[in-house]
Amino acid sequence: MNGAVEDGWRGWREATEEALYGLSGFYRRPGGPGPAGHFRTSVHASPLFAAAVARLLCRVDTALGHPAELAFVDMAAGRGELVTGVLEALPADVAARARGYAVERAGRPDGLGHRIEWLPTPPEGVAGLLFANEWLDNVPVDVAEMDAEGVPRRVLVRRDGTERLGEPVTGAEAEWLTRWWPLPAEEGLRAEIGLPRDRAWAAAVGGVGRGLAVAVDYAHAAGARPPFGTLTGFREGRRTAPVPDGSRDITAHVALDSCALPGASVVTQRAALHALGVTAGRPPLALAATDPTAYVRALAGAGEAAELTARGGLGDFGWLLQPVGVPLDALGLPGA
Repeated sequence: MNGAVEDGWRGWREATEEALYGLSGFYRRPGGPGPAGHFRTSVHASPLFAAAVARLLCRVDTALGHPAELAFVDMAAGRGELVTGVLEALPADVAARARGYAVERAGRPDGLGHRIEWLPTPPEGVAGLLFANEWLDNVPVDVAEMDAEGVPRRVLVRRDGTERLGEPVTGAEAEWLTRWWPLPAEEGLRAEIGLPRDRAWAAAVGGVGRGLAVAVDYAHAAGARPPFGTLTGFREGRRTAPVPDGSRDITAHVALDSCALPGASVVTQRAALHALGVTAGRPPLALAATDPTAYVRALAGAGEAAELTARGGLGDFGWLLQPVGVPLDALGLPGA
C-alpha cells in the first residue's frame, strides 16, 4: 500500500480524511462560509428543527429526573447553529441547568455564546442528549468494488478523482461487508465499508453516562443497499463529483442499522418530528381575518415543517435512537 500512496493512489477513507479534515481541508479552511454555504441541512432549513430537538432534550431531562446539569452535545456542530438554537428554545427552568457542547474539528467561530463549550471530541460521562445531525455521513469510509473475478477490491483514488482498483478487501472490513453489505459477484457493483462509522458512533455513545444519543442522516438498510454506493460531493449548494482535493464536501449515506447498538431503534425524521410536534397543517383561514400577521407566520411555519418532513427529501432521513440508561418508551418517540 505504501507504493500506492507514493504514486498518489490512496483508499477513499484516507483521501477523504485529508480532503475534509486536513490543515487546508474543506471543514477546517479558515474564513469560509462553513457547511451552510455549501449544502442545506434540517438545521439550516428552519428554526422548527432546533425547537423540536429542544423539546426532545426536555423529555430526556424528565426521564433523567431533572439533573443538576443537563448536557446537550452537538456532534459536527459546524458554526454552532443547532446548539445555539436548542439552548435558546429551552424553557427558562431547563435552560438554567443546561450546558451546551459543540463538537467540531474546525476552530471556534466568533460570536458563539459563552454557555457553549467548543471541543474536538465528545465530553465523557454527561447526562442528557447527544445529537449528531449529518455527522456520520462525513466519517470517511473506504469503497469496495467487485472485480471481474467476483472479488471485492478496495477502490483507490487520486487527488483529481481518478480511480482504480487496489488490493482485495480482507479482515474486519471483509467481515463487515459479508454481514452488512454483501455484494453479488457482478463486476462493477460497489459498497461503502461502514466499519469506521460503527466504531465512531459507539465511541460517541460511550461518552453519554445517561440519556439519549441520536444520529440523523440519509440512510439505507440491509436488503435495500444501493448497488453502486452513494459516494458524492457537494459544493456551493450543488451536487458534484466526489473529488478529494479539499474544494468540496465528500459524503456517503449511512448504514444506520449497522451502527445501532443494543436497544436502539431507527425511525424516519418525518415520524420523529411528528412525535415532537412538528406538523405541516395549514392554519385556519379565519386567522387571516382576525390576525393577518399571525396567519402569515403560521403559514410560513407550515411550509418549513413540510420541508422538514417531506417524502423524498429531509423527511426520509433516518433517526437512530440510542437510549443510555433510560427507557426509550419514556421519551414519547416512535419505534419504542
